[in-house]
Amino acid sequence: MLKVAALVGSIRQDSYNMKITTFIRDRYKDHLDIKIVPIRDLAHYDQDIENEPPASVQNFKAQLSDIDAFLVVTPEFNHSIPGVLKNALDWLSRGNKEMEGKPTFLAGATMGVLGTVRAQMHLRQILNAPGMGASVLPGNEILIGNVHHKVDESGQLTDQGTIQFIDGVVDHFIQFAHSQRKTREVTSNP
Repeated sequence: MLKVAALVGSIRQDSYNMKITTFIRDRYKDHLDIKIVPIRDLAHYDQDIENEPPASVQNFKAQLSDIDAFLVVTPEFNHSIPGVLKNALDWLSRGNKEMEGKPTFLAGATMGVLGTVRAQMHLRQILNAPGMGASVLPGNEILIGNVHHKVDESGQLTDQGTIQFIDGVVDHFIQFAHSQRKTREVTSNP
């Protein structure tokens, strides 16, 4: 089973993006071992402390030591990702570069109609940067627009079309991640 770290860019208490992440974690628990890794308390990235990062960063990175893959879930703020998520990604681009070569899939929810499409386009650029090097699932984004009409009062995703779409993306991601693993094994053992 793939061990997946979920990074959620929304830190508000009643976050739709956290609800979507929890839904994905619970629905696919027989196929993916998803651990939601908190990013709220990370120190701001600062190159002056990069080689001796504070405890918050050391703890964050330690939680990622045995991870096979990533799920990055983001709201959209001003056509981009939130600063708290960018900060976490900046830390991951330094030192051990924990995301480098790791299969990664994206999701996002918003009350608007576009479902974080602009934020996810920017996120793909960031994850493709030389310091990141994440292996992002191509052509499969979970973009949930009008999310407030797709969850019930308890925060559970109830929209069947959205659920079926997520089922397809997760299935593609599992296939993608396994093919990435096989490719790494072949290239490391010629």
